[in-house]
Amino acid sequence: MAGKFKKCMMLCCTRKPVIEEMGKDTWEEAIAGLQKLLSDKSELKAAAAAKVRQLTVELAGAAEKPVSDPVERILAGFNHFKKEKYEKDPALYAKLAKGQSPKFMVFACSDSRVCPSHILNFQPGEAFMVRNIANMVPPFDKTKYSGIGAAIEFAVLNLKVENILVIGHSCCGGIRGLMSIPDDGTKRRLCDLLSGPSFFFIF
Repeated sequence: MAGKFKKCMMLCCTRKPVIEEMGKDTWEEAIAGLQKLLSDKSELKAAAAAKVRQLTVELAGAAEKPVSDPVERILAGFNHFKKEKYEKDPALYAKLAKGQSPKFMVFACSDSRVCPSHILNFQPGEAFMVRNIANMVPPFDKTKYSGIGAAIEFAVLNLKVENILVIGHSCCGGIRGLMSIPDDGTKRRLCDLLSGPSFFFIF
């Protein structure tokens, strides 16, 4: 099995990113262009002033020193959520407080770079998620892997999800470990987890 996937893994993990050349205009040229536009169309001055104020606030926020203390980082993240999400859409969160009815169940890797909500733009209440190393969905067993089985049972029987999605990604450490198992099975680091015909990786 390892031989079939190694070429694909190599292509995914060695692919060089495409970097687009940034515009060469200096900020002075941009300011001059804006001033010329406003001198020709004075009716745009109010809108331009509002845009400049908004841009100034955004740039000031971007220039702030990143929070290094982990506790402060968590508090800052929560405060951002409260201000930018919760307080701007209280009706949504009031509805979610009464229950959930997601249309999707998602199995995804625990890799910090591939958050399903970020990649697929899921909003709160849209997807019931399970994340683990290499987005594993092992075969059903009443005594082993009970966490995965319980999640599937709850999603299907209680939440009535309509779609089940398993997300894979390139350069996955878990898949790399799987691919390191020789075809003759002499090393069995992951074999217990991968046994059974009901195990699938979907990319």
